[in-house]
Amino acid sequence: MFDFVIVPGPAVRSVLDTGRPEILALVEDTYRAHGRGETVNPPSCFLRFPGKPEARIIALPAHLTGDGGQAALAGIKWVSGFPANTAAGLPRASAVLILNDYGTGHPVACLEAAGISAARTGASAAVAARALRPRGHRDTRIGVVGAGVIARAVCDYLVAADCLPDRFVVHDLDEASGRALTAHLAAAHGQRASFAPDPGSALECETVVFATTATTPYVHAPFKPGQLVLHISLRDLAPEVILQADNILDDVDHCLTAGTSPHLAEQRTGRRDFVTGTLAGVLDGSVRPAGDRPVVFSPFGLGVLDIAVGAHVLGRARQAGTTVTVPDFFGETRRWPGHHHPQGPGTAGEEEREEEQGPPARGGSR
Repeated sequence: MFDFVIVPGPAVRSVLDTGRPEILALVEDTYRAHGRGETVNPPSCFLRFPGKPEARIIALPAHLTGDGGQAALAGIKWVSGFPANTAAGLPRASAVLILNDYGTGHPVACLEAAGISAARTGASAAVAARALRPRGHRDTRIGVVGAGVIARAVCDYLVAADCLPDRFVVHDLDEASGRALTAHLAAAHGQRASFAPDPGSALECETVVFATTATTPYVHAPFKPGQLVLHISLRDLAPEVILQADNILDDVDHCLTAGTSPHLAEQRTGRRDFVTGTLAGVLDGSVRPAGDRPVVFSPFGLGVLDIAVGAHVLGRARQAGTTVTVPDFFGETRRWPGHHHPQGPGTAGEEEREEEQGPPARGGSR
């Protein structure tokens, strides 16, 4: 009951790299559960720094209340984004995920979560690409703007989801990064891929993926009917581009905040009627883009996806014996050492007395 384990990065990566089809199915199921109201997903909390306006650390608490193995867990992801790291050759993002037992509230595991975050983001993009272009990606091109870790994860999951174009067209301001992604697509997946020094070649593709570190919009030209835009980085598109598209979000209230492109569109118009619906609605058939405009998918990133994927990784790592147990992590495992509570923590008698008497007086005990 009071075991606490660490799941280090190599163990996490082993589960993720060998189980992409499972992750895809899990992410799709979690979106459906969110659409049915079977989640608790509060707003993300942003920690910003006056001396580093480009950097942030985000807390994403969540609980998946539906059926399944992950129903017994809640948790929180603590993920940092420091774009200046890339100039030193360091990853832009780092993260940990804490999982809590639903019965007692005690934390049970800490997982290295940069890989989990990238995987759930890549899988969400692939689920959307499959659902929003149901006729498939054959005889099309996929343009990728931004060639970092998230772009690599998106491409990995697009391939896993059988979203296979004739060619990937990759653009990044850093040519070395762009060429590294094209080489990865060829070596790891046997896909044709080319680097485009100019973003226009990527932007005219039938499917366009944005995975940049942009903080303000720089794309002002509208997309064409039939184009699918996977707007993963959320702040690339000017409001006028959003307003001329069918917009699919992962969660409307979450996405219309924090200066995202859809949020800027709402601020400009004072309305939300440019939102076509959610990905969960597309998956269950209740939302269908009209087809006469481009479709933009903007996922804010739901903490329940991290909980679902993290619980899956924890289970697989335990089976593989790759978790690291921390002995005596908890300082106390009983309220009063040596005292036995037949009904366990939070006995009915205690709850009844608290209900009758209200909160304890100052200096009282709980």
